[in-house]
Amino acid sequence: MRSSRLVEIMLRLEGSRGITAQRLADELGVSVRTVYRDVAALSAAGVPVWTESGPGGGVRLLDGWQSKLGAMTGDETSALMLLGVPSIAEDLGLRDVATAAESKLLRALPIPLRAGAQVWRDRLYVDAPGWFDRPRDVGRLPDIAAAVLEGRRLRVSYRKGRRTATRTVDPLGLVAKAGVWYLVARHRGRTLSYRVSRIAEAAVLDAPATRPDTFDLPTWWADSVAEFDRALLRFDCRVRLSAAAWRRLPHVIGVEAARVEPGPPDDDGWFTVHLRLEAEDVALDQLTSLGSDVEVLEPQSLRDALRAVGAAMMHRNR
Repeated sequence: MRSSRLVEIMLRLEGSRGITAQRLADELGVSVRTVYRDVAALSAAGVPVWTESGPGGGVRLLDGWQSKLGAMTGDETSALMLLGVPSIAEDLGLRDVATAAESKLLRALPIPLRAGAQVWRDRLYVDAPGWFDRPRDVGRLPDIAAAVLEGRRLRVSYRKGRRTATRTVDPLGLVAKAGVWYLVARHRGRTLSYRVSRIAEAAVLDAPATRPDTFDLPTWWADSVAEFDRALLRFDCRVRLSAAAWRRLPHVIGVEAARVEPGPPDDDGWFTVHLRLEAEDVALDQLTSLGSDVEVLEPQSLRDALRAVGAAMMHRNR
């Protein structure tokens, strides 16, 4: 959007001695003519910006001019990442800080540029938790978040079933998955995830945490989720699916389980596939939702169970 590009140009020019229009165009992915139009729009909005031609020239701001963003505190600039996700800011204990950061950010923008930001603020709301969720138990999340951001080690007491284990970990990051928080941390050379609601106690230590230089939180989490999904798939079956059932399969059994290559369709247009699902009872629930568009070939026990469900449904709805 143009409004976001104007803000980006303004922030890129702050503290610089000038940037050529061609460089701005290349970095923003627009034409030089568009850059000049944007510079004119910033000038009309009250930003002291102009262009200078010749060697050493370019687009620059009035010497010494700065936006009001410099008045933001360190906590407020960190909280900018949470704007638009109030539930996450509240969990982290940063709701008031995020609100202050948002207010200062809007005031820092030239008046003509505030309208676009205000539209998003008024018309977009992110509700992270799923439907029918109970109130979330975030436990010691603010303390854990402090250790993550400050790069300090944590001593946690973690509940696993009826047991509670105490361990010292190197925190690497936090993940919010459908309203549930997870701490990703290193322990004895392994990177693990801990559900925050199961952390009974968390003490932030003075010792610095060790963080691998190559660690990337989004990549690790995606790989971990995929590995977890694959580890659950232990039940093999062979089925025939109509074309409609084949299209719906990822939504019924999950993307990981649906990573199969079918053979060519038969004369009826149906596909025969081998599936690996969690367990026979889970497979029965999942395949039942496909109705008459699925036929179980193996094992016989699953075929019998699906036939019994169909007979019971016919009897109930006769």
